Amino acid sequence: MTVVSVSMPEELVERIDAFAEEHGYTGRSEVIREASRNLMGEFDDPRLEDHELMAVVTVLFDYHGTTVEERMIGLRHEYEGVVSSNVHSHVGDHHCMELFVLEGCLEEISAFVGRIRATNDILSVDYSVRPVDEIDPIT
Repeated sequence: MTVVSVSMPEELVERIDAFAEEHGYTGRSEVIREASRNLMGEFDDPRLEDHELMAVVTVLFDYHGTTVEERMIGLRHEYEGVVSSNVHSHVGDHHCMELFVLEGCLEEISAFVGRIRATNDILSVDYSVRPVDEIDPIT
């Protein structure tokens, strides 16, 4: 097996180690391998292929000392053919939430979600994807 070096905040390493111990993994490498396989397979659902899709993407970030809001605006403009709606909201004293409604093909939506996830200083990204035509409902 190839050994890969990955940089991450100490708090995340501690969470991974605790998760591994609590759930019976042999160590952090096993947790990271499984998480990587799951992430890579998220958009591999054949029921989504060849359909016009709709997606809702929710992004949470701390707006103090970051440029996330400006980067979200940039991505909204870059993907204007996919983003059909966008809402910005303040949450609590230090956080913002961006909600994106997308319409497009699997490749476009997957690319947009990937770009959002690759943005530094994001606290969480949640999304759901459904075929617009609902011919083959996903359960």
